[in-house]
Amino acid sequence: MPTEKPHLNLVIIGHIDHGKSTMMGALLIETGAVTDREARELEKIAKEYDRDSWSYAFVFDRLKEERQRGITIDLAFRKFETPNRYFTIIDAPGHADFVKNMITGASQADAAILVVSGKKGEMEVGIAANGQTREHAYLAQTLGVKQIVVAVNKADIYDYSEKRFNECKDAVGDLLSSIGFKLKDVPFVPTSGMAMENLSKKSDKMAWYDGPTLIDAIDQFVLPEKPTGKPLRLPIQDSYKIKGTGVVPVGRVETGILKKGDKIIIMPTGFQGEIRSIEMHHEEIPQAIPGDNVGFSIRGITMADASRGDCLGHPKDPPTVITPKGKWTGQIIVIWHPTAIAQGYTPVIHAHTAQIAAKFSSLLKKMDQKTGAVIEDSPKFLKKNESALVELSPIKKMCLEKYEAFPEMGRFAVRDMGRTVAVGIVKEIDTGA
Repeated sequence: MPTEKPHLNLVIIGHIDHGKSTMMGALLIETGAVTDREARELEKIAKEYDRDSWSYAFVFDRLKEERQRGITIDLAFRKFETPNRYFTIIDAPGHADFVKNMITGASQADAAILVVSGKKGEMEVGIAANGQTREHAYLAQTLGVKQIVVAVNKADIYDYSEKRFNECKDAVGDLLSSIGFKLKDVPFVPTSGMAMENLSKKSDKMAWYDGPTLIDAIDQFVLPEKPTGKPLRLPIQDSYKIKGTGVVPVGRVETGILKKGDKIIIMPTGFQGEIRSIEMHHEEIPQAIPGDNVGFSIRGITMADASRGDCLGHPKDPPTVITPKGKWTGQIIVIWHPTAIAQGYTPVIHAHTAQIAAKFSSLLKKMDQKTGAVIEDSPKFLKKNESALVELSPIKKMCLEKYEAFPEMGRFAVRDMGRTVAVGIVKEIDTGA
C-alpha cells in the first residue's frame, strides 16, 4: 500500500437491505482490492448458502452467523485505492440492533457513503420518522462526519429511471439539509452495486446522468486536518493475547502521536508502561498518527490493564476520567423514546469505544434545536426531537473529554432497548475526583 496517497476512513451507512455490503464488495472488486480468486471463492460460498446474489456482500460478512442471517453484524475493515486516495472502509451495520456498532463506526470516519435504495417503497421507509436512513444520517452529522456522498442504489431495479432517481434525490436531499448538511457539497450518484453500474465506469444505461461515478465522487473527498499537535488520545478497541508477544491492545489514534519507546498511561486503570512496538496492517511502524488503526505491545501489560473503552495517553497529559461522583454536562438531541426521558433515567452511554451506563442526574434546559435559545429551564422531561442541556453521571469510571478540546472524544450516544435514544456532545466536565 503506497502511503503517498492521502488516507481516509470511509463509513458506509444506510437502511438494512438497501445494498450496503453488496455495494462495498462491488467497490472492492472494481478497484482491484479483492482478487478474482477471492471473488470466485466468495461466489462458491454464497452458492452453498443458496444466496447467489450475495457474493459481494460476503467480502464483508465473514462471520458464519452473518452469512446465514444475511445481516452485517460487526465492523469489518478493508482497504482500497482510488486514483488519488487510499481508503479504509468501515462497514457500519444497518440493522437497528447494531446501531451501537454504527456509533463506534461513524465516530471513526472522515467521510461517508449513504446508500439509499431507489426501489419503490424502500427509499420511503428509510427516510420515514423511524427509518434507518434518517437515523444514520442524523448520527453521521452529530458524530462529526462532514463529507457525504449519496448512492441512490438498485438502479437495475428502478429501471435506470431518471424520474425515480430525481424523486429519491429530492426526498433524501430534504432530509439531509434539514439535519444540517449543505446540499451543494453532497453528490447524488445513481448506482447498482449488484449490476456494477456507475461504480468506477460511466453506465451506458444512464446516459441522462452526467455527474461523477461513485469512485470519482469519493476520490474528491478532502483530507481533514490531523490533530497531531494535541495530547495523545487512543481509545482501546480490544486487547488480544498473542503467542510470543503477550497482550496486544488495538485501537485508533484520535489525537496526538504515539511513538515507539513512548512512556504511556492507560486510564481509568492507571497502568503505566513503555511502547515496545507498533503495528499497522501487520507491518511494524515507528509511530502512529491520528486515523491510524494500530496494535501495540507494552512490557508487563495484562488483559486487565487495557480493555475496550479504556483510553491511552501520555503520563504528562493523561486522558480525563469521570468518576461516579462526578458528572458531565451534555448537549443532546432526543432521536427516539417511547415516552419521555426524566431525571434518574439510566441508559447505556456509548462514547468512542466505551459503553457505560450513566444516569441523567439533572435536566438543565430545553433548547431550540435550530437557534440554541433556551425554551425552558429545569424541564420535567424530554421527548423525541427535543434538544436539551443535561447532566449525566457514569455508574463506573469513564474516559471522556470536552467536545471543544477533543471533538473525537467528546461525542456520545444514549442507547436503550436496542435503539439510539439520543446523541450529544460534552460541554463541561466535573471529574468528581
